[in-house]
Amino acid sequence: MKLQILLFVLWGFLWAGYFVLDGFDFGVGVLSAVLGRSSDERRLMISSIGPVWNGNEVWLITAGAVTFAAFPGAYASILSSFYSLFGILIGALILRGVVFDFRDELKHHRWTKAWDAAFMAGSIIPAFLFGAFFGNIFRGLALGRNGFTGSSLSFLNPYGLLAGLLFLAMFTHHGAIWLSVKTGGDLKGRAEAAAGKTWYALLVSGAAFAVYSGYATRLYDNYVNHPAWALVPLAAVAAVLINKFFLLVRNGLAAFVSSAAVIFLFVFFALAGLYPNLLPSSEGSSSVTIASAAAGNYALVITAAALIIFMPLVAAYQLWVFGVFKGPLLEEDASREKEAC
Repeated sequence: MKLQILLFVLWGFLWAGYFVLDGFDFGVGVLSAVLGRSSDERRLMISSIGPVWNGNEVWLITAGAVTFAAFPGAYASILSSFYSLFGILIGALILRGVVFDFRDELKHHRWTKAWDAAFMAGSIIPAFLFGAFFGNIFRGLALGRNGFTGSSLSFLNPYGLLAGLLFLAMFTHHGAIWLSVKTGGDLKGRAEAAAGKTWYALLVSGAAFAVYSGYATRLYDNYVNHPAWALVPLAAVAAVLINKFFLLVRNGLAAFVSSAAVIFLFVFFALAGLYPNLLPSSEGSSSVTIASAAAGNYALVITAAALIIFMPLVAAYQLWVFGVFKGPLLEEDASREKEAC
């Protein structure tokens, strides 16, 4: 059981890492048409995540692989419950990835505008759907003895939609801060203003989610039974307030780190609330738990060993990449990057 719990925690780290890293990529895409007032500015925004976005998605692939390897029971239930959702999600992620290679292939304003729209759509859709996906898990799936019994559109419920809006607000805010760090001039100023505005969207959607969760989910049960666990949501609230402070003093790097902490702590608030379930059931006693979904001991040992060895290596590599491409990205830098490609 201890090994199963360890894999559950590592699984949470993977999802938290993915949302922190690819979250600002999504945010840049959401803001691309709002802050970018010219084709060159939008190219600069895309270039700001160009060196890191595909590395960020490694965490998503790994989270999916760990779900399959360590918790195959949950993997099967998730796919059967969200088959259509995953189809749309993967399609949007592919669309966003294609933008990096095709946007500047033709010098025509219609071509560029079409790919700019694709970049924005390929960012908004996954950000929202990830929220709806996890919101429905928190709420409980229609899982019976014979598997998923709901409809393909059952995830479009008020709580799931609210979770989607919360994720969209978190990622947009995260992306605005990233742009305030990575750009200069007027674009930097607009990004700082957007970070300030989206902080209020994050605050309102987060507060609504916290209140609604008390009625729609059982996420708070573990916090009632284990009061010490309340340090996690309290730390998340503190991170939100600290983030506002750093925005006010215009410390972009510290604001970005605190924004990452908000996302990270939110994920662990939810996972601590789910434990020992992976997929709560709204149909009574058919929840998929860590124990019932787990693979055999041999598979768990191999998966845990691989994660313990390779997660630090991947994290170290990404830190190195961020170090190489640190500092604001200027228009001439984006032009050289395009020409090099």
